[in-house]
Amino acid sequence: MTDVAADVIATLIDRGLTIAVAESLTGGLLVAELIRVPGASATVNGGVVAYNTELKHTIVGVDAALLAEHGPVHPEVARQMASRIRVALAIGGVPADVGLSTTGVAGPGGQGGQPAGTVYIGVSIGDASTAFRLELGGDRQSVRSQTVDRSLKQLSAVLDSTGG
Repeated sequence: MTDVAADVIATLIDRGLTIAVAESLTGGLLVAELIRVPGASATVNGGVVAYNTELKHTIVGVDAALLAEHGPVHPEVARQMASRIRVALAIGGVPADVGLSTTGVAGPGGQGGQPAGTVYIGVSIGDASTAFRLELGGDRQSVRSQTVDRSLKQLSAVLDSTGG
């Protein structure tokens, strides 16, 4: 079985890239999975759990009008979280090279018209920020665990596609 987090950390270190993470429904599980890997301190700037919607604006920098119009479970929110966490967690004035974000509904019920299991992952590298929609099943913990796993796999695929 492949350790995707270890592979992501190795790729980031090999390329001399740093990463910053903004999480909502995963509540810190995603950055914890990254820093579980020995040597992660060479590449992981840190993570922010912006569970409350207002913190997505005040801490991460997501546009307040976007949040007011669409709520926190939206592809553009995921993109902005990924892009703007890079600046929010800059070290010595240097933004992180990679941003990764999660926002969605873990359940048990829906939120803002979105059913449980609706998740967006944001990935930001260079000038490109993308969002990926997931429709996950299972209970709350399963949705959160699947989101961490799929976030790392999606980031790995994006890193593979951007080359070395």
